[in-house]
Amino acid sequence: MDLIQAFVLGVVQGFSEFLPISSTAHLRIVPHILGWPDPGTEFSAIIQLGTLIAVIIYFRQDVWHLSKAAIESILKREPMRTADSRMAWSIAVGTIPVVVLGLVFKDFIKNEIRELWVIGSALIVLAIFLFLAEKLSPRNRDIKQLSFVQIQLIGLTQALALIPGCSRSGSTIMGGLIVGLNREAAARFSFLLGLPAIFGSGLYELKELIEIGISIDHYLNLAVGITTAFVTGYISIDFLLHFIRNHGTLVFVIYRILIGTGILIFLV
Repeated sequence: MDLIQAFVLGVVQGFSEFLPISSTAHLRIVPHILGWPDPGTEFSAIIQLGTLIAVIIYFRQDVWHLSKAAIESILKREPMRTADSRMAWSIAVGTIPVVVLGLVFKDFIKNEIRELWVIGSALIVLAIFLFLAEKLSPRNRDIKQLSFVQIQLIGLTQALALIPGCSRSGSTIMGGLIVGLNREAAARFSFLLGLPAIFGSGLYELKELIEIGISIDHYLNLAVGITTAFVTGYISIDFLLHFIRNHGTLVFVIYRILIGTGILIFLV
């Protein structure tokens, strides 16, 4: 991989990570179309650190309040003492399914299900469920109205993102709509819920690469990918929140179906 490829893939990661169109799918499709080698799950996970930084900066007030509440609840030994502490610990527990399943099926995910037919099928199937979730949801709740059980349900839908093509943001927005969140709240909560998982997977893969040893050029490629993912990720967060508030998810549903169908017809 050279710097141009790292830059392009960073842009792809940044724009597709938060839009409900699957960054994993696009990081697999774009290199395939351009004749580049598959960057692999390791590169994808590590450059997610750029989009993680984008979320932290964009939602810095929410992240600060939740982190502060969690620390205070530990010091006072009352994990559910405030609304913010309950939300923080609910998010932490809601991350457990994707972490456990990700570790258990790590090799299977990395080596067996990155096939294009899996990605194309997942793009279409989740598009249908996302469409149904928006149409059937009352969309009358805000984030602070979520119960512990509802957050765990959204956490379970996040685990679907382990399947390439499903999309972490798409699956968690779908989960938010299922429990009655309005569209913007579902998108905002999707970003917050993804923080621990993105942070954990990125550091885990980075640690493994450091342990096996990589060249200076590889570190430079990662730095370029992370930086471009951060910039484009920040832009895509702002775009999605404004767009989904007024227009919903239909355009992403149509896009997913078109791309998925194209993959199954032309690339498989």
